[in-house]
Amino acid sequence: MPSGTGDDVEQKKSRSADTIALPAPAGEGRMSLEEAIARRHSVREFTKAVLNERELSQLLWATQGMTRPEGYRTAPSAGALYPLEVYVATPGGFYHYEPRPHQLKRLSDRDLRPAVYRAGLKQEPLLEAPAIFVIAAVYERTAQKYGQARTPRYVHMEAGHAAQNLLLQAVALGLGGVPIGAFHDDEVRSALSLPIDHRPIYLIPVGHPR
Repeated sequence: MPSGTGDDVEQKKSRSADTIALPAPAGEGRMSLEEAIARRHSVREFTKAVLNERELSQLLWATQGMTRPEGYRTAPSAGALYPLEVYVATPGGFYHYEPRPHQLKRLSDRDLRPAVYRAGLKQEPLLEAPAIFVIAAVYERTAQKYGQARTPRYVHMEAGHAAQNLLLQAVALGLGGVPIGAFHDDEVRSALSLPIDHRPIYLIPVGHPR
């Protein structure tokens, strides 16, 4: 995975073969929420510039990061059951985001973006973007409290909240992204070797706008 420059040196000490401890997310930015909302639009063309660890850290925190010691996250969740799991595919490998330690767990050192591109109906942003964020759902976590009938509504609402957080954070960092829902679910899950109960909902390519 691409790393940042000098101020990421301490983070490299926290690496292991399987995990990357991400830099702490920033609590303030250079752009107001109002400006980020006004500037947000779907970006489908990207430069070849990779995302550094500080950018990945901020994007992942915005999507599903912790905001309180009790474990509450950046996006609201029915019953605080948090059925969403976030993955990211980069040129350097494929990773699972772990919110409480705010770290990435390496699942593969292969570039899986071409496989996602094929499973995603060969949409060009999936091939061009330096990072594809994958939001998957474990519906059973919500169903245990709310039942099968209401669960899809609650989970999909939550996925929308998380995706918008990611997209607004991208804008605030000078990046761009586009939410993609058109893909073959089973092919995406197979391409990424996701657990059987982790069902992909969103593919969100993010990068520097071209």
